[in-house]
Amino acid sequence: MMRTDVLVAGSGPTGLTLACHLARQGFTVRVVERRSDPHRESRGKGLRARSLEIFEELGVARPLVSTGTTGIVLRKYFDGAHVNDTPTPADAGLLIGQWQIEEALRDRLGALGVHVEYGAELAGIAQDGDGVRAELTGGRVIPARYLAGCDGGRSTTRRLLGIPFEGTGEREPAMVIGDVRAPGLGRGVWHQWFTSEGGGVLLCPMPGTDTFQLQAAPEQDEHGEPLPPSLESFQRIFDRCAGVPGIRLEDPTWLSSWRVNVRMATRLREGRVLLAGDAAHVHPIAGGLGMNTGIEDAAALGRALAAALTGPDADAPLAAYEAERLAVAAGVLADTAERYERVVAAVRTPGRGTEAGLD
Repeated sequence: MMRTDVLVAGSGPTGLTLACHLARQGFTVRVVERRSDPHRESRGKGLRARSLEIFEELGVARPLVSTGTTGIVLRKYFDGAHVNDTPTPADAGLLIGQWQIEEALRDRLGALGVHVEYGAELAGIAQDGDGVRAELTGGRVIPARYLAGCDGGRSTTRRLLGIPFEGTGEREPAMVIGDVRAPGLGRGVWHQWFTSEGGGVLLCPMPGTDTFQLQAAPEQDEHGEPLPPSLESFQRIFDRCAGVPGIRLEDPTWLSSWRVNVRMATRLREGRVLLAGDAAHVHPIAGGLGMNTGIEDAAALGRALAAALTGPDADAPLAAYEAERLAVAAGVLADTAERYERVVAAVRTPGRGTEAGLD
């Protein structure tokens, strides 16, 4: 079986950015994804300036910029009353759904002759001084010179390598989140309702769609346990916090929960296998740095792998990647944890909202 230069595990923004970076330089790349097909979930929904620069270099920025929104206004309500409108900072970046980012990257990768292999999950990793043998569930084996684990916070790559994922995490969800339609609700602003009782619900209009990304504090049952996300629960939260008559949420295409986790891998490399993105670090969402840090990881890893594949010293660029991105990850974890605390405190004040995490 022909050996590929780099096998990428995971087809999120990190894995796809890395694959595009390598494929456009002529390296052979394969991308495996445990999902059975692409998702259409808004998830991480903002591209910062550096990510857009990377995408410009890869040739994927134009369709995203043409669809996305900049300078969206945050409309703040408190106990149902409109308090103020706050424009996002000029450097806040581009509002765009994660599924749209991944679609643009897949299109670019396809034009380079590489297509994501869905329903392919890592089951084992073996390596020696010459390469890696990645075993997939079902027994198929893919030989590669290097393997990049870009397979998310629950990374199979990281688990198979036995790399610790150190830090702290909350057992209970801090937020329920999803994509819904809200016919009749204005789409020109990001609505943010907070209450003196401590609850809240946010509805952000996603560009290029007729949906909103909903974020809210979870409901609790009679025992004080958080209820799982559902359309019915979303509607009750909306009615209680927003109190806007006649607005019925509908057509949920994504329902999820988010927990506060501040963790990072103790190392990003085990021989010829490297980690990037959420597989290497997870942290609070305040400031929108998660997906963007992963994209920057991918650009740095792409440069390191290109140097390792072509240069006389393969070890030096890979060691430099690990040292550089571990330091960045540690800084981002501390930064986002502090931003998250600012947002939690700010929303108790009428007229304040998620912009506290961008300060």
